[in-house]
Amino acid sequence: MEYMDMEDMRHTEDKPDTTKKQEDLSVKKSVTGFIHSVETFGSVDGPGIRFVVFMQGCKLRCQFCHNPDTWNRRGGEPVTAEAIWDQAFKYRGYWGKKGGITASGGEPLLQMDFIIELFVRAKEEGIHTCLDTAGQPFSRYHPFFSKFNRLMQVTDLVLLDIKHMDREGHKALTGSYPDPILDMARYLSDIRKPVWLRHVLVPGKNDAERYLKQLDEFAKSLNNVERFQVLPYHTLGVYKWEQLRIPYPLAGIEAPSKEQIAYVKKRLHTEDYTGYQKETQRD
Repeated sequence: MEYMDMEDMRHTEDKPDTTKKQEDLSVKKSVTGFIHSVETFGSVDGPGIRFVVFMQGCKLRCQFCHNPDTWNRRGGEPVTAEAIWDQAFKYRGYWGKKGGITASGGEPLLQMDFIIELFVRAKEEGIHTCLDTAGQPFSRYHPFFSKFNRLMQVTDLVLLDIKHMDREGHKALTGSYPDPILDMARYLSDIRKPVWLRHVLVPGKNDAERYLKQLDEFAKSLNNVERFQVLPYHTLGVYKWEQLRIPYPLAGIEAPSKEQIAYVKKRLHTEDYTGYQKETQRD
């Protein structure tokens, strides 16, 4: 089932305005969103120490998902963006120059009105903002596209998951084709929005040589990738599948070895993407 904000259901045309500035994104009434949880001292969801908001709802059904309890948006806690920002801002003293706030999920692009307001509030205080997304909802059609561009105006960094380069392989692994995800990656490259690419390495699923070659070539075709991370598959979330009584599809698959991870990093030339280092040197 697809979930849309009420504003998304109004099929209105947006007039292009290339002169629109951040100040135009003023907050009038706080938007209510559905969240799964928050992490107050996140260290792996962008640069520095971060306050991470895990949004509820995701259309992908990744076989390796460690948070299947985020899939159903209606299972989340309703909360306003203002309330989340007030909670996050209490931790500002720990963020330093490079930390900040990250919207993750679930899939945050399913609740863009909420994220836009949250990030507007952050930018008004000079706080670094990061969007952690799988990119599946992306579309160049309005109203999504105009709203996405408003979000990009107040987003400093995008963490983008590339789960599989092969269309059928991606469909088998996630339940969805990768077309919108790859299109989003190309668009972010066109507008030169800083991106950290992430690839979850699942032995026997997306580690074949031809897939790695495709992913390497695709990453090289982008001009905005500051970091390329290989994340090893793990089974830490299997208990959640069991609690939800969902059969775990990757039973029997073990985490990749250190040697496998090292080989894939070398094959993908992850060490060539060093733009993120300027962020780690700011403090």
